[in-house]
Amino acid sequence: MAKDKSAPPAEVEDPNADVADLSYEAARDELTSIVATLESGQVGLEESMTLWARGEVLAAHCEGWLDAAEAKLKA
Repeated sequence: MAKDKSAPPAEVEDPNADVADLSYEAARDELTSIVATLESGQVGLEESMTLWARGEVLAAHCEGWLDAAEAKLKA
């Protein structure tokens, strides 16, 4: 069956969309768990790449929390 090229691409749900709702502590704990999993070497390449990408999002989220806290302290 031919694909309709005029149709808009299907919405792809962001698997990391929930990170914005996490507290600093929850994001930090999940990031710590991801690092431990990656360091164990017990996951395959594809899962490692997925975990790495999530870790990057979590690290950026934590950095945002810390930057905001620092700004409050300086104010």
